[in-house]
Amino acid sequence: MKYRRRLRSRLVLSFVLFGTLLSVLFAVAAILLQSWLEDALIARTLADEVDQYISDLRLDPTLVEPFYSRIQGYVTRPERAEIVPAPFRDLPSGVHSVRTSDGYFKAAVAKEDDFWVFLTYDVSENRELARRLLVGLIATVVFFSLLSLALGMWSAGRVMAPVTALARRLEMLDEETDTGQLERHFPDDEVGQLAAALDDYAGRLRELVERDKAFNADVSHELRTPLAVISGATELMLSQPDLSERNRDRLLRIARAARQSTDITAALLHLVRAEKGTNGDQPAQDVGRIAEQVTENYRPLVGDSEVELLLEHIDSISVIAPDSVLAVVLGNLIGNAIRYTSQGEVRVQVRTGEVRILDTGPGIPEDELPQVFDRHFRGRQTGGSKGSGLGLSIVRRLCTLYGWEIRFANRAEGGLSVSLRFFPDRDGARS
Repeated sequence: MKYRRRLRSRLVLSFVLFGTLLSVLFAVAAILLQSWLEDALIARTLADEVDQYISDLRLDPTLVEPFYSRIQGYVTRPERAEIVPAPFRDLPSGVHSVRTSDGYFKAAVAKEDDFWVFLTYDVSENRELARRLLVGLIATVVFFSLLSLALGMWSAGRVMAPVTALARRLEMLDEETDTGQLERHFPDDEVGQLAAALDDYAGRLRELVERDKAFNADVSHELRTPLAVISGATELMLSQPDLSERNRDRLLRIARAARQSTDITAALLHLVRAEKGTNGDQPAQDVGRIAEQVTENYRPLVGDSEVELLLEHIDSISVIAPDSVLAVVLGNLIGNAIRYTSQGEVRVQVRTGEVRILDTGPGIPEDELPQVFDRHFRGRQTGGSKGSGLGLSIVRRLCTLYGWEIRFANRAEGGLSVSLRFFPDRDGARS
């Protein structure tokens, strides 16, 4: 399942990161400042004590060594340095941090030519305090991070509530919803402006769709009348007994073209209205019968060429759909197979749950197979034939409307295999 990057989650994450980063920076700054001040204060104190003791010792050689509860002092000559504890004995002049088995110490060392002075300060308690401070700061960081998370979730919920409400209302919109449905539910802020813009866009889009539907309905209605006139006139002319064979063939071609135009007009009208044109009382159509009619309509295209058009009724199949839709889908597929096959055969097979169309043409390059249904797409192996590139796009839209499945595949022996499956979810359709 793909992770969905929600705006609310990003707001919460921003709050958490900001709160955590701010707490961490504060804690680090406090620790560094505490450590720096402590080291600087102790080092300065020890250095001042050593300098002062040396000055006093030179004035009064009988001065005893300094002694404090946490400060130890040693004054010795270089040859008698064994009285000084080993961890401090070899330290050079200056202030040092020393760790011994007894704890942590700061040591100030002054090595003169005639005597050495050592002053040590036990900072073990300071280290313990620093450790406790670190634990406390970590707990503070965790607390403020959780607080940032809670504040972020609350703030994000308040900020995103209008946007979420707008998204939900958008999901409930349909073609029957009046314009202005969104804007009136939101105040005059950024979300309200977005709702008003969406209302305006929805209104313009609805007008465009209505004009498109009206145009297509008008065109369909206006085309039906002249097509009916052409079909009626050709039937009357075909009934004349003294009609020559040549004129009869021409009239039959006109009648077939009028029938195809009528089917295409009806199929396109179903696409525009997104209506299947079926109901519970409509009988199922015999796919084999329609495939036979379409095949006969395309036989004149074969003529005297080296292509043989074959129809095989392997199994019977019935589909609840307008015969015009079936005729348009099969007609486009059979017509394409004939158009791109220069020699060999075009075989139409009516099988269980599907119709297969096999040809011996050049096939389609594998990299072009996913694009065959794109509008105006024309492959590299079209052979210079003319066409608008819209037929297969219409076929795919009709198949989507009725829940059919269409597949193109190159045959191992050469040519193309097209499979039109009417019941893709059934196991029998995949046999």
